[in-house]
Amino acid sequence: MAELPSALWKYTNIQLTTADAAVGVSPKEIIWTYRKTTLYRYRSSRRRHPVPVLLTFALINRPDIFDLRPGNSFVEFLLEEGYDVFLVDWGYADEEDAETGLEDYALEYIPRAIREVRRTSGADEITLIGWCIGAVLTGMYLSVTPDAPVRNWIPLTMPFDAANTTYETLLGNDEVDTDWLGQHGAFLPGTYVDTVNKMLKPVPNYIGTPLRLFRQVQDGTADRSAYQPMARWVADNPNFPMRAFRQWVTWVYKENRLARGRVRLRGKKVDFAAIQQSILVVTATKDHIAPRDGTMPVFDVLTSGDVEHLDGVGGHIGLMAGSRARGEIWPHLNAWLEPRSQSTRPV
Repeated sequence: MAELPSALWKYTNIQLTTADAAVGVSPKEIIWTYRKTTLYRYRSSRRRHPVPVLLTFALINRPDIFDLRPGNSFVEFLLEEGYDVFLVDWGYADEEDAETGLEDYALEYIPRAIREVRRTSGADEITLIGWCIGAVLTGMYLSVTPDAPVRNWIPLTMPFDAANTTYETLLGNDEVDTDWLGQHGAFLPGTYVDTVNKMLKPVPNYIGTPLRLFRQVQDGTADRSAYQPMARWVADNPNFPMRAFRQWVTWVYKENRLARGRVRLRGKKVDFAAIQQSILVVTATKDHIAPRDGTMPVFDVLTSGDVEHLDGVGGHIGLMAGSRARGEIWPHLNAWLEPRSQSTRPV
Protein backbone atom coordinates (compact mmCIF):
# COMPACT_ATOMS: atom_id res chain seq x y z
CA MET A 1 0.00 0.00 0.00
CA ALA A 2 2.88 2.35 0.72
CA GLU A 3 4.14 1.92 -2.86
CA LEU A 4 0.72 2.38 -4.47
CA PRO A 5 0.91 6.19 -4.90
CA SER A 6 4.29 5.87 -6.60
CA ALA A 7 3.02 3.12 -8.92
CA LEU A 8 -0.07 5.16 -9.80
CA TRP A 9 2.08 8.17 -10.62
CA LYS A 10 4.40 6.15 -12.87
CA TYR A 11 1.47 4.43 -14.59
CA THR A 12 -0.31 7.75 -15.20
CA ASN A 13 2.89 9.32 -16.50
CA ILE A 14 3.33 6.52 -19.05
CA GLN A 15 -0.25 6.88 -20.25
CA LEU A 16 -0.23 10.68 -20.44
CA THR A 17 3.06 10.85 -22.36
CA THR A 18 2.22 8.09 -24.85
CA ALA A 19 1.20 10.64 -27.48
CA ASP A 20 4.79 11.93 -27.45
CA ALA A 21 6.31 8.52 -28.24
CA ALA A 22 8.37 8.35 -31.43
CA VAL A 23 6.93 6.06 -34.12
CA GLY A 24 8.24 5.41 -37.62
CA VAL A 25 11.63 7.04 -37.07
CA SER A 26 13.77 5.21 -39.65
CA PRO A 27 15.27 7.79 -42.06
CA LYS A 28 13.21 8.10 -45.23
CA GLU A 29 12.65 10.40 -48.16
CA ILE A 30 9.54 11.37 -50.08
CA ILE A 31 9.60 9.96 -53.60
CA TRP A 32 6.11 10.77 -54.83
CA THR A 33 2.79 12.21 -53.67
CA TYR A 34 -0.70 11.96 -55.11
CA ARG A 35 -3.61 13.61 -53.32
CA LYS A 36 -3.29 12.26 -49.74
CA THR A 37 -0.96 9.42 -50.66
CA THR A 38 2.80 9.56 -50.16
CA LEU A 39 5.48 7.11 -51.27
CA TYR A 40 8.55 6.89 -49.04
CA ARG A 41 11.92 5.31 -49.68
CA TYR A 42 14.22 3.88 -47.03
CA ARG A 43 17.76 3.54 -48.37
CA SER A 44 19.84 0.55 -47.33
CA SER A 45 23.60 0.95 -46.97
CA ARG A 46 23.80 -2.83 -47.40
CA ARG A 47 21.68 -3.22 -50.53
CA ARG A 48 22.43 -6.53 -52.21
CA HIS A 49 19.06 -7.59 -53.62
CA PRO A 50 18.12 -6.03 -56.99
CA VAL A 51 14.37 -6.53 -56.45
CA PRO A 52 13.02 -3.75 -54.17
CA VAL A 53 10.18 -4.17 -51.66
CA LEU A 54 7.01 -2.05 -51.61
CA LEU A 55 5.00 -2.14 -48.37
CA THR A 56 1.26 -1.38 -48.26
CA PHE A 57 -0.97 -1.35 -45.21
CA ALA A 58 -4.68 -1.09 -44.47
CA LEU A 59 -6.81 2.04 -44.87
CA ILE A 60 -7.86 2.17 -41.21
CA ASN A 61 -4.48 2.36 -39.49
CA ARG A 62 -1.18 4.10 -40.06
CA PRO A 63 1.59 2.27 -41.95
CA ASP A 64 4.04 3.17 -39.17
CA ILE A 65 3.40 -0.33 -37.83
CA PHE A 66 5.98 -1.47 -40.40
CA ASP A 67 8.50 0.78 -38.64
CA LEU A 68 7.22 0.77 -35.08
CA ARG A 69 10.39 1.56 -33.13
CA PRO A 70 14.15 0.98 -33.33
CA GLY A 71 14.90 -2.66 -32.62
CA ASN A 72 11.37 -3.71 -33.50
CA SER A 73 10.96 -2.42 -37.05
CA PHE A 74 10.26 -4.58 -40.09
CA VAL A 75 11.60 -1.79 -42.28
CA GLU A 76 14.82 -1.77 -40.27
CA PHE A 77 15.06 -5.55 -40.60
CA LEU A 78 14.64 -5.46 -44.38
CA LEU A 79 17.26 -2.74 -44.71
CA GLU A 80 19.71 -4.78 -42.66
CA GLU A 81 19.06 -7.76 -44.94
CA GLY A 82 19.98 -5.67 -47.97
CA TYR A 83 16.62 -4.75 -49.53
CA ASP A 84 15.69 -1.42 -51.05
CA VAL A 85 12.46 -0.57 -49.19
CA PHE A 86 9.53 1.63 -50.18
CA LEU A 87 6.28 2.29 -48.30
CA VAL A 88 2.90 3.67 -49.33
CA ASP A 89 1.24 6.00 -46.82
CA TRP A 90 -2.46 6.52 -47.64
CA GLY A 91 -2.57 9.64 -45.46
CA TYR A 92 -5.59 11.02 -43.61
CA ALA A 93 -8.86 11.05 -45.54
CA ASP A 94 -11.27 13.98 -45.24
CA GLU A 95 -14.36 15.33 -47.00
CA GLU A 96 -12.71 15.58 -50.42
CA ASP A 97 -12.02 11.84 -50.37
CA ALA A 98 -15.67 10.80 -49.96
CA GLU A 99 -15.84 9.28 -53.46
CA THR A 100 -12.46 7.53 -53.33
CA GLY A 101 -13.17 3.83 -53.80
CA LEU A 102 -11.29 0.56 -53.61
CA GLU A 103 -10.84 0.69 -57.38
CA ASP A 104 -8.97 3.98 -57.02
CA TYR A 105 -6.48 2.49 -54.57
CA ALA A 106 -6.08 -0.76 -56.51
CA LEU A 107 -6.00 0.58 -60.07
CA GLU A 108 -4.54 4.08 -59.68
CA TYR A 109 -2.62 4.59 -56.45
CA ILE A 110 -0.82 1.24 -56.34
CA PRO A 111 0.19 1.18 -60.04
CA ARG A 112 1.49 4.75 -59.80
CA ALA A 113 3.46 3.91 -56.67
CA ILE A 114 4.97 0.87 -58.42
CA ARG A 115 5.91 3.03 -61.40
CA GLU A 116 7.79 5.40 -59.09
CA VAL A 117 9.49 2.55 -57.24
CA ARG A 118 10.80 1.17 -60.53
CA ARG A 119 11.83 4.59 -61.80
CA THR A 120 13.67 5.46 -58.59
CA SER A 121 15.30 2.09 -57.97
CA GLY A 122 16.03 1.20 -61.58
CA ALA A 123 14.48 -2.24 -61.04
CA ASP A 124 12.37 -4.02 -63.64
CA GLU A 125 10.32 -5.91 -61.06
CA ILE A 126 9.39 -5.43 -57.41
CA THR A 127 8.12 -7.38 -54.42
CA LEU A 128 4.68 -6.31 -53.24
CA ILE A 129 3.81 -6.86 -49.57
CA GLY A 130 0.29 -6.07 -48.40
CA TRP A 131 -1.08 -6.30 -44.87
CA CYS A 132 -4.81 -6.79 -44.10
CA ILE A 133 -6.82 -4.51 -46.44
CA GLY A 134 -3.51 -3.69 -48.10
CA ALA A 135 -3.19 -7.38 -48.98
CA VAL A 136 -6.60 -7.35 -50.64
CA LEU A 137 -5.89 -4.14 -52.56
CA THR A 138 -2.59 -5.49 -53.89
CA GLY A 139 -4.31 -8.78 -54.77
CA MET A 140 -7.01 -6.88 -56.65
CA TYR A 141 -4.37 -5.00 -58.61
CA LEU A 142 -2.44 -8.15 -59.53
CA SER A 143 -5.57 -10.08 -60.49
CA VAL A 144 -6.56 -7.54 -63.16
CA THR A 145 -3.02 -6.65 -64.32
CA PRO A 146 -1.47 -9.67 -66.05
CA ASP A 147 1.61 -7.70 -67.08
CA ALA A 148 2.23 -6.21 -63.60
CA PRO A 149 5.98 -5.65 -63.03
CA VAL A 150 5.76 -7.59 -59.77
CA ARG A 151 7.81 -10.72 -59.16
CA ASN A 152 6.70 -11.61 -55.61
CA TRP A 153 3.49 -11.05 -53.66
CA ILE A 154 3.24 -11.51 -49.89
CA PRO A 155 -0.30 -11.04 -48.50
CA LEU A 156 -0.19 -10.77 -44.70
CA THR A 157 -3.31 -11.67 -42.67
CA MET A 158 -5.59 -11.12 -45.66
CA PRO A 159 -9.40 -11.18 -45.32
CA PHE A 160 -10.66 -13.32 -48.19
CA ASP A 161 -13.65 -15.49 -47.23
CA ALA A 162 -15.80 -13.71 -44.65
CA ALA A 163 -18.29 -16.55 -44.13
CA ASN A 164 -18.92 -17.25 -40.44
CA THR A 165 -16.48 -14.58 -39.24
CA THR A 166 -17.05 -12.06 -36.46
CA TYR A 167 -17.04 -9.19 -38.93
CA GLU A 168 -19.68 -10.87 -41.06
CA THR A 169 -21.91 -11.04 -37.98
CA LEU A 170 -21.11 -7.45 -37.04
CA LEU A 171 -21.24 -5.75 -40.44
CA GLY A 172 -23.02 -8.16 -42.75
CA ASN A 173 -26.51 -7.73 -41.31
CA ASP A 174 -29.23 -5.43 -42.63
CA GLU A 175 -28.90 -3.08 -39.65
CA VAL A 176 -25.66 -1.76 -41.12
CA ASP A 177 -27.16 0.45 -43.82
CA THR A 178 -24.26 1.53 -46.03
CA ASP A 179 -26.58 3.58 -48.27
CA TRP A 180 -27.70 5.64 -45.28
CA LEU A 181 -24.09 6.13 -44.22
CA GLY A 182 -23.21 7.31 -47.70
CA GLN A 183 -25.95 9.92 -47.55
CA HIS A 184 -24.88 11.28 -44.16
CA GLY A 185 -21.09 11.27 -44.16
CA ALA A 186 -18.01 11.72 -46.32
CA PHE A 187 -16.01 9.23 -44.29
CA LEU A 188 -16.23 6.86 -41.37
CA PRO A 189 -14.38 8.50 -38.46
CA GLY A 190 -11.24 6.67 -37.42
CA THR A 191 -12.28 6.81 -33.77
CA TYR A 192 -15.42 4.84 -34.63
CA VAL A 193 -13.42 2.14 -36.39
CA ASP A 194 -11.05 1.96 -33.42
CA THR A 195 -13.93 1.61 -30.93
CA VAL A 196 -15.65 -1.12 -32.94
CA ASN A 197 -12.43 -3.10 -33.27
CA LYS A 198 -11.73 -2.83 -29.54
CA MET A 199 -15.27 -3.89 -28.68
CA LEU A 200 -14.65 -7.21 -30.41
CA LYS A 201 -12.48 -7.98 -27.37
CA PRO A 202 -13.65 -5.42 -24.80
CA VAL A 203 -12.23 -7.04 -21.68
CA PRO A 204 -8.66 -7.52 -22.99
CA ASN A 205 -8.63 -4.09 -24.66
CA TYR A 206 -10.26 -1.92 -22.03
CA ILE A 207 -9.30 -3.80 -18.88
CA GLY A 208 -6.60 -6.36 -19.61
CA THR A 209 -4.06 -4.08 -21.32
CA PRO A 210 -4.21 -1.23 -18.76
CA LEU A 211 -4.20 -3.69 -15.86
CA ARG A 212 -1.21 -5.56 -17.27
CA LEU A 213 0.71 -2.29 -17.63
CA PHE A 214 -0.12 -1.28 -14.05
CA ARG A 215 1.07 -4.62 -12.70
CA GLN A 216 4.28 -4.28 -14.70
CA VAL A 217 4.79 -0.84 -13.17
CA GLN A 218 4.26 -2.35 -9.72
CA ASP A 219 6.81 -5.12 -10.19
CA GLY A 220 9.30 -2.91 -12.04
CA THR A 221 9.11 -4.65 -15.43
CA ALA A 222 7.19 -2.00 -17.39
CA ASP A 223 8.98 -1.15 -20.63
CA ARG A 224 7.98 2.38 -21.61
CA SER A 225 9.95 2.22 -24.88
CA ALA A 226 7.99 -0.87 -25.98
CA TYR A 227 4.53 0.02 -24.66
CA GLN A 228 4.20 3.63 -25.80
CA PRO A 229 4.93 3.30 -29.56
CA MET A 230 2.39 0.49 -29.91
CA ALA A 231 -0.20 2.33 -27.81
CA ARG A 232 0.29 5.49 -29.84
CA TRP A 233 -0.05 3.59 -33.12
CA VAL A 234 -3.23 1.85 -31.95
CA ALA A 235 -4.80 5.21 -31.09
CA ASP A 236 -3.96 6.82 -34.44
CA ASN A 237 -6.83 5.84 -36.75
CA PRO A 238 -7.33 7.68 -40.07
CA ASN A 239 -10.81 8.18 -41.42
CA PHE A 240 -12.14 5.56 -43.86
CA PRO A 241 -13.36 7.19 -47.12
CA MET A 242 -17.08 6.50 -47.33
CA ARG A 243 -17.17 5.04 -50.84
CA ALA A 244 -14.32 2.65 -50.01
CA PHE A 245 -15.94 1.73 -46.68
CA ARG A 246 -19.29 0.98 -48.30
CA GLN A 247 -17.61 -1.18 -50.94
CA TRP A 248 -15.51 -3.01 -48.34
CA VAL A 249 -18.48 -3.83 -46.12
CA THR A 250 -20.74 -4.83 -49.01
CA TRP A 251 -18.24 -6.78 -51.09
CA VAL A 252 -16.46 -8.56 -48.25
CA TYR A 253 -18.89 -8.92 -45.34
CA LYS A 254 -22.41 -8.58 -46.72
CA GLU A 255 -22.09 -10.46 -50.01
CA ASN A 256 -18.72 -12.23 -49.68
CA ARG A 257 -17.97 -11.30 -53.28
CA LEU A 258 -14.21 -11.65 -52.99
CA ALA A 259 -14.34 -15.36 -52.18
CA ARG A 260 -17.12 -15.90 -54.73
CA GLY A 261 -15.20 -14.19 -57.53
CA ARG A 262 -17.87 -11.55 -58.00
CA VAL A 263 -15.88 -8.33 -57.63
CA ARG A 264 -15.37 -6.14 -60.68
CA LEU A 265 -13.21 -3.02 -60.80
CA ARG A 266 -13.98 -0.68 -63.69
CA GLY A 267 -15.32 -3.55 -65.71
CA LYS A 268 -12.46 -5.92 -64.93
CA LYS A 269 -13.14 -9.10 -62.98
CA VAL A 270 -11.08 -9.60 -59.83
CA ASP A 271 -9.93 -13.20 -60.12
CA PHE A 272 -7.12 -14.30 -57.83
CA ALA A 273 -6.58 -17.32 -60.08
CA ALA A 274 -5.01 -14.91 -62.56
CA ILE A 275 -2.20 -13.99 -60.16
CA GLN A 276 0.94 -15.76 -61.40
CA GLN A 277 3.59 -14.16 -59.20
CA SER A 278 5.51 -16.10 -56.57
CA ILE A 279 3.19 -15.99 -53.55
CA LEU A 280 3.74 -16.39 -49.82
CA VAL A 281 0.45 -16.30 -47.90
CA VAL A 282 0.97 -15.41 -44.24
CA THR A 283 -1.67 -16.14 -41.60
CA ALA A 284 -1.82 -15.75 -37.82
CA THR A 285 -3.15 -18.50 -35.56
CA LYS A 286 -4.79 -16.06 -33.10
CA ASP A 287 -6.06 -13.51 -35.61
CA HIS A 288 -9.63 -12.36 -34.88
CA ILE A 289 -9.58 -9.51 -37.42
CA ALA A 290 -8.71 -11.64 -40.45
CA PRO A 291 -9.09 -15.19 -39.10
CA ARG A 292 -6.84 -17.88 -40.51
CA ASP A 293 -9.91 -19.88 -41.62
CA GLY A 294 -11.02 -16.88 -43.66
CA THR A 295 -7.71 -16.69 -45.51
CA MET A 296 -7.13 -20.38 -46.23
CA PRO A 297 -9.84 -20.66 -48.96
CA VAL A 298 -7.60 -18.52 -51.17
CA PHE A 299 -5.48 -21.63 -51.73
CA ASP A 300 -8.44 -23.20 -53.54
CA VAL A 301 -8.29 -20.30 -56.00
CA LEU A 302 -4.60 -19.58 -56.53
CA THR A 303 -3.05 -21.24 -59.60
CA SER A 304 0.50 -19.87 -59.50
CA GLY A 305 3.23 -22.48 -59.76
CA ASP A 306 5.02 -20.99 -56.73
CA VAL A 307 2.72 -20.71 -53.72
CA GLU A 308 3.71 -21.25 -50.10
CA HIS A 309 2.09 -20.72 -46.71
CA LEU A 310 3.55 -19.35 -43.48
CA ASP A 311 1.34 -19.81 -40.43
CA GLY A 312 2.68 -17.82 -37.51
CA VAL A 313 1.69 -17.75 -33.86
CA GLY A 314 0.16 -14.43 -32.90
CA GLY A 315 -2.67 -12.02 -33.49
CA HIS A 316 -3.48 -9.74 -36.40
CA ILE A 317 -0.87 -7.16 -35.43
CA GLY A 318 1.35 -9.11 -33.05
CA LEU A 319 2.25 -11.57 -35.79
CA MET A 320 4.36 -8.93 -37.56
CA ALA A 321 4.94 -6.29 -34.89
CA GLY A 322 4.93 -8.22 -31.62
CA SER A 323 7.93 -8.93 -29.44
CA ARG A 324 8.55 -12.30 -31.12
CA ALA A 325 8.14 -11.16 -34.72
CA ARG A 326 11.82 -10.37 -35.31
CA GLY A 327 12.96 -13.80 -34.17
CA GLU A 328 10.11 -16.01 -35.38
CA ILE A 329 8.41 -14.41 -38.42
CA TRP A 330 10.75 -12.00 -40.19
CA PRO A 331 13.56 -14.56 -40.72
CA HIS A 332 11.08 -16.91 -42.42
CA LEU A 333 9.90 -14.10 -44.69
CA ASN A 334 13.48 -13.30 -45.60
CA ALA A 335 14.35 -16.97 -46.23
CA TRP A 336 11.49 -17.16 -48.73
CA LEU A 337 12.09 -13.75 -50.29
CA GLU A 338 15.88 -13.73 -50.65
CA PRO A 339 16.24 -16.32 -53.44
CA ARG A 340 13.31 -14.67 -55.24
CA SER A 341 14.91 -11.22 -55.13
CA GLN A 342 17.99 -11.88 -57.27
CA SER A 343 18.78 -10.77 -60.81
CA THR A 344 17.38 -14.00 -62.20
CA ARG A 345 14.33 -15.89 -61.06
CA PRO A 346 14.97 -19.14 -59.16
CA VAL A 347 14.33 -22.28 -61.18
